[in-house]
Amino acid sequence: MTDQIDQWRNDINDRVKVVGKQAVLRGGKNVDELMELLRSLDDKVVGPYLCGDTVTVADASAFPFLWRIDDEYDLEKNGCKNIRAWLDECGKKRCIQKDDSISLVVVVVVAPW
Repeated sequence: MTDQIDQWRNDINDRVKVVGKQAVLRGGKNVDELMELLRSLDDKVVGPYLCGDTVTVADASAFPFLWRIDDEYDLEKNGCKNIRAWLDECGKKRCIQKDDSISLVVVVVVAPW
């Protein structure tokens, strides 16, 4: 599972953040590129969380960015149903709290060790 976690963190930090930021700053001019990237990641969602049955640092890393992108571009409409379902599942967890009024996400992950 460690490899999956690392891969998700790398994908979010090295790819999604970069392309997503460009989409927002360019007024949506490269949204197609962003959605193509997210559709490629959509198939990698193991479920119910990114890497399986437990919330991990991969979820903590990805949630704020994917939540913001979904809020801006509606991931389900753009073919990212697994990511959208994952966002819904994360929203049910007490360890992941979001405040729409100030675009804030607080994620608390308690390590099992």
